[in-house]
Amino acid sequence: MRYLVLTFLFMACNVALFSQTKRTIHTKTKPIANGFPHSFIGHWKGNLEWYPAGAKEPSKVAMHLLIYPYRDSAGVYTWNMIYGDDAKDNRPYLLKPIDTENGHWVIDEMNSIKVDQYWTGAKLCSAYTTQTVTIANNYWIENGDLVAEFISYNTKPIAKTGKGTQDIPYVYSYEIRSYQKAILKKM
Repeated sequence: MRYLVLTFLFMACNVALFSQTKRTIHTKTKPIANGFPHSFIGHWKGNLEWYPAGAKEPSKVAMHLLIYPYRDSAGVYTWNMIYGDDAKDNRPYLLKPIDTENGHWVIDEMNSIKVDQYWTGAKLCSAYTTQTVTIANNYWIENGDLVAEFISYNTKPIAKTGKGTQDIPYVYSYEIRSYQKAILKKM
């Protein structure tokens, strides 16, 4: 009986240790290619240029992006987006690690909305849908600047072409609603 109890305790301790180790790996924040997320830390400022479909000239608005280690959680960063110099449109989000070994992060809007992001090709990339619009975003460092890019398009295709066969599959086309780009300088 004593042997069974000791065996059970040994196995229970190993299972608990393995579970804890596995969780640690998935939440561990290590800099990956190009020093992300550490190379993104700072206060970034510039102008966001917004090109609605068919526009000849962009609308411009000041944009700030503040990325700093979050005070309450290791491996978590502020992702505070501010539009306009008066800071009326202030979006204090958090960038959280999900599986940094595979480049998986999430921007938590802290209102039950979480947008998955992936570090790939030296860019933080995402695609998400809200109501009838899908938005693809990319963030990357280029020549010391942080570049933010957003493409929005309707979720409902405007055309379906092809034959639906293995050789000629269906291809769906989408209406592009707008393109936005900001080149942000470190303050």
